[in-house]
Amino acid sequence: MPRVSQDHLEARRRQILDGARACFARHGYEGATVRRLEEATGLSRGAIFHHFRDKESLFLALAEDDALRMAEVVAEQGLVQVMRDLLAGRKEDDNEEHPADWLGTRLEVSRRLRTDPDFRARWAERSEQLTKATQDRLRRQREAGNLRDDVAVEVLSDFLELVLEGLVSHLAMGLPADDLGPVLDLVEETVRRHRRNC
Repeated sequence: MPRVSQDHLEARRRQILDGARACFARHGYEGATVRRLEEATGLSRGAIFHHFRDKESLFLALAEDDALRMAEVVAEQGLVQVMRDLLAGRKEDDNEEHPADWLGTRLEVSRRLRTDPDFRARWAERSEQLTKATQDRLRRQREAGNLRDDVAVEVLSDFLELVLEGLVSHLAMGLPADDLGPVLDLVEETVRRHRRNC
């Protein structure tokens, strides 16, 4: 039997994660049955669970993948950009992968954190990467003179993460999102350094 290349394995893993993301977003964790996961990924149960031990492991890998992608956006452009991407993706109608795909996973993570102590324990260590990326970005911005210096970086990070969670809840409730750009402008302005005119 020929050996499968690492690139092929990685492509198959990505295919499973992308399909599972759509399936979990559409049906929630409980509703994402194996049959639905097979349909969403275009792969058999055996192929899916060759890469992931079980549905829990698949969901956790997906949540980690999304957190890593979000952390990359934070490192480059800040946490407010993640929020802007969520809003922009919400308006997309195409089938291409875009940041709005994070919303379904983020909602399921939030729900499971509230209701599943085992998941909460497993997720705690993994969620640090987004916080770390946010705080690193804020420190760089402070060093560049762009960030207010009268509030601790940790407090600003907590503030931005709370706004993100509020935005996710807002979107989850189906409330209007078209006019939230100015709100995110205000959030961004809140953390910036204001230079006094002399």
